[in-house]
Amino acid sequence: MSKLTYEDKINLYNDRKSGLSIPSLVSKYNIRHEVVEYLIRLIDKHGLDILRTTKNKYYPPYQKEQIINRVLINKESRNSVAIDEGLPSSGMLANWIKKYQEMGYNIVERKRGRSPTIMPKNNKPKVQETIEEENERLKKENLYLKAELEYSKKLRAVVQARKNQQQKKK
Repeated sequence: MSKLTYEDKINLYNDRKSGLSIPSLVSKYNIRHEVVEYLIRLIDKHGLDILRTTKNKYYPPYQKEQIINRVLINKESRNSVAIDEGLPSSGMLANWIKKYQEMGYNIVERKRGRSPTIMPKNNKPKVQETIEEENERLKKENLYLKAELEYSKKLRAVVQARKNQQQKKK
């Protein structure tokens, strides 16, 4: 499956209008027939300008919800709604609907870009531990570390036993 360039999409449309069949376009461009049909219908409805995108289009939450409601409430087909709205692919609408249903019928905007790498602030003042509390905390920590050490020893022993067994088989 290859991603089509702007020129490929124009050529595909022109080839179809010149009389090439959809199966021949599928083999020529190495894409699924649903994609060919969708592109042809999209360009027929909106013209070649719908393909000219320099960056990803932003769809605000209220617009997404209106589009999703056309499918879920008005029972329109996903393809026809996607073509009417000029979405780049019908899969985009399918993903919106899936996430909408997973999120309990709420539209949640995902944050874009890299998350800030700000160090966590430790503004809480340290509460002074009493000696008994500190001893108790240290005992628990010590027990945890001993258990972790025992686990790693047993894991190493198992790995070593498997290596020895494999060497004996050879």
